[in-house]
Amino acid sequence: MKNMKYKFSILLFLVTLLSFAQQDKLKELDINLKNYKYPYPVRFIHLSVQQQELKMGYMDVKPDNYNGENIMLLHGKNFNGAYWKTTIAALTKQGFRVIVPDQIGFGKSDKPLRFQYTFQQLAENTKRILDTLGIQKTAVLGHSMGGMLATRFTLMYPETVEKLILENPIGLEDWKLKVPYKSIDWWYKNELNQNYEKIKKYQMDSYYDGKWKPEYDEWVNLVAGWTLNPDFKRYAWNAALTYDMVFTQPVVYEFPNIKCPTLLIIGTRDRTALGKPLVSEEVRKTMGLYEHLGKATQQKIAGSKLVEIPNIGHMPHIESFDLFIKPLIDFLGNK
Repeated sequence: MKNMKYKFSILLFLVTLLSFAQQDKLKELDINLKNYKYPYPVRFIHLSVQQQELKMGYMDVKPDNYNGENIMLLHGKNFNGAYWKTTIAALTKQGFRVIVPDQIGFGKSDKPLRFQYTFQQLAENTKRILDTLGIQKTAVLGHSMGGMLATRFTLMYPETVEKLILENPIGLEDWKLKVPYKSIDWWYKNELNQNYEKIKKYQMDSYYDGKWKPEYDEWVNLVAGWTLNPDFKRYAWNAALTYDMVFTQPVVYEFPNIKCPTLLIIGTRDRTALGKPLVSEEVRKTMGLYEHLGKATQQKIAGSKLVEIPNIGHMPHIESFDLFIKPLIDFLGNK
């Protein structure tokens, strides 16, 4: 037993050393990621919204073998469009045109000093990109927070959405029923305390069940790099506002209103839920149970299809790409 404890201590020490080494190499990122290159060219639309002018970035990747079908990929809260790189490559290889927005407050898009975040507002902004490109019909794939947005977008623009795909979406349960409300100021203070170590620990514990791979570092760095920026407070304020949006604007009650063909891709090891540190251990054990939430959501969306990926967490398209992309392409190909 002592030998096992000693080996574990050595392993923990080595992991800590590697983490500090990685943190030392962390690069300060511009607040709009001007010094970070996306996998495909980024364009911008200009929004006149809430009495201000904002720039919203997006990638539009149209392959030479375009099959006339489109799909829009919506990122999660702790991410941006760049993490769809392998998904974009696989879909364009099949002939799909792929549109990948960065929502206001995220990625290369502007981080306003004041903004009322609602999923309706984000959906309207996103629709502006499609209108600018002249795209009238598209499939929509949303991951994590992007799943909540994809649901809202589908409900607002049913004539536009041909198919809906939800990859480990958050919001499959109403956290307000279990978690005490925290103000935007509370979330802001919480964000100001973020650093590389805390961000990596959260992602390791929540997304990958403690099993880290070097390729995951990029998604930590894309958030942690902002903590080194003198204007980090601007990002932190937007992050606090979006936490409040996610917490107070559930879509779970509206799943029965979705009428288009829908696919749920669920990594069943996922335990993501907002506000876990704010509840007791007993309550915490009842939250974010995706092996149950996926099935419950399928029952709410008439005619929907559920693909469960065992032993995979919150990030199927990163953690287990092959098991993610095959059901997606099969679903998109079915008429």
